[in-house]
Amino acid sequence: MLYLSEVLMQNPQVDSFEQLVEVVKERSRSEMFFRIDVKPQFQDTPENWEDRLEAAFT
Repeated sequence: MLYLSEVLMQNPQVDSFEQLVEVVKERSRSEMFFRIDVKPQFQDTPENWEDRLEAAFT
């Protein structure tokens, strides 16, 4: 199970929502499930951030 909080902690170099989407896409290759347990605090985080992250994972 991949948790969003783990992705954020393991990738401190990520400093935008778009970079986060790319990291989630990469991690989706090795994980079967994704759980959104925190809200990303980037300045460019869109209103539909949950849908965008879920789409990036699938």
